[in-house]
Amino acid sequence: SYPEASYTFCGTTEDIPQLCEGILLLLDKDIKTSCKVICLEALRILSRDKKVLVPVTTKKNMEILMKLAKLDTMEDSLEDVTDFPVIVEALKCLCNIVFNSPAAQKLSLELNLAAMLCNLLKKCKDQQFVEDIKCFDLRLLFLLSLLHTDIRSQLRYDLQGLPLLTQALESAFSIRWTDKYITAEDQEMSPLSLQETDCAVEALKALFNVTLDSWNVHSENDSHEFRYMTAILRHCLLTLGPTEDKTEELHSNAINLLSNVPVSCLDVLISPSTQEDPEDTDIKYNGMNMDAIQVLLKFMEKRIDKGSSYREGLTPVLSLLTRCCRSHRNIRKFIKAQVLPPLRDVSNRPEVGTTLRNKLVRLMTHVDLGVKQIAAEFLFVLCKERVDSLLKYTGYGNAAGLLAARGLLAGGRGETWYSDDEDTDTEEYKSAKPNINLITGHLEEPMPNPMDEMTEEQKEYEAMKLVNMFDKLSRDKVITPMGVRPDGTMTPLEEVVCQYQTNEQESSDSD
Repeated sequence: SYPEASYTFCGTTEDIPQLCEGILLLLDKDIKTSCKVICLEALRILSRDKKVLVPVTTKKNMEILMKLAKLDTMEDSLEDVTDFPVIVEALKCLCNIVFNSPAAQKLSLELNLAAMLCNLLKKCKDQQFVEDIKCFDLRLLFLLSLLHTDIRSQLRYDLQGLPLLTQALESAFSIRWTDKYITAEDQEMSPLSLQETDCAVEALKALFNVTLDSWNVHSENDSHEFRYMTAILRHCLLTLGPTEDKTEELHSNAINLLSNVPVSCLDVLISPSTQEDPEDTDIKYNGMNMDAIQVLLKFMEKRIDKGSSYREGLTPVLSLLTRCCRSHRNIRKFIKAQVLPPLRDVSNRPEVGTTLRNKLVRLMTHVDLGVKQIAAEFLFVLCKERVDSLLKYTGYGNAAGLLAARGLLAGGRGETWYSDDEDTDTEEYKSAKPNINLITGHLEEPMPNPMDEMTEEQKEYEAMKLVNMFDKLSRDKVITPMGVRPDGTMTPLEEVVCQYQTNEQESSDSD
């Protein structure tokens, strides 16, 4: 990175557009490199203000900046190292201008800016000292694909953006391949530098935009591209950044991108474990390497422990793990062993405690509808979408929302097919099961029945008192008594009664 310059502007805010115009006129002339850098630094700072972008966002001025960024040249390589600071500053200016100006976004399509950025990225492939150029090239591609859907489509289908951006991501990690879709894993791999991490993050964000709506693969080539990219993302999850925050940012963007990968390609996240070294620290399950899945679980737990921004920070990784578990048996069984191990101590409610299961069950009653739905769905999939298994781990009260939404209040299972392997209960659970409260999901000591010492008249009085209380709440629209349809979905009790009476009448008429 290049040092920031500081400036003092003595004019009024009305003079700033004129100043920008003057800087651009100066940049269009043959001036010294150092002078160009200073002018571009000033323009970059001024271009953060949307009010002064009108003189900048003309076709001529955009072309001036593109020329300074070496976007208009068809040369095979970037030869003059002294030009690199100018290229970087020009790209920074274009990033600010494109982000802040809808007019610049339209001009970008007209000037074919995305194609020129792809060409510049190719020049950076085997070049030294170009990390800053590559980083801001990728950032500008990310902004263009974010702000303009036509450019996103152009990148995906016309400019071969997926393999190009995947190569840029691969180069940030200096990956070595040991087999098809398997990268070399160095146990003492050093963390990425700050510059390498920033490049990787920008590539991940650009790839996210390019791969939106890629739920299905339609050709063998598509499948190869996504599986190749998934192998790199697996390597990314096992890589550390220079700081803990940078590592989290890197992994967060990798998870976002994995959410766009077709589920048929996600098996690349696990690979056959072939190492026999007794000192090997790989996490294995059924002969498969589960290191990347373990990283995802730790990332999920860390986001839960943060206690805020669940929708943005937690739902992507929960959604990804749910998709993996639904489609890949080994991943589901490994995660279930971590999240829902066989029950032994059921003295506490499922939502009470510090285990990952406790934390996820608490999310099932979160105030954010999206968060509680995905948390409940994740646990449901781990239970192979069997209601009785889910209730065992969560209790009926915590699971009621999911079951009502899926029409499973009466029991049963979801529509997805899973293997027939059975869950085994521990002896501790079997002995405690008769005394477990199905609503709360935990063991309760038998309570004395308060009605045992009542007379029949007292029981009748208390029953009518309760009926009257419910009737008042119903009439005042505080509650709506609900029933369950034959298909398991909820409906107002009046409809259930009417349907029952209709069925009874039809039955008697037929008799």
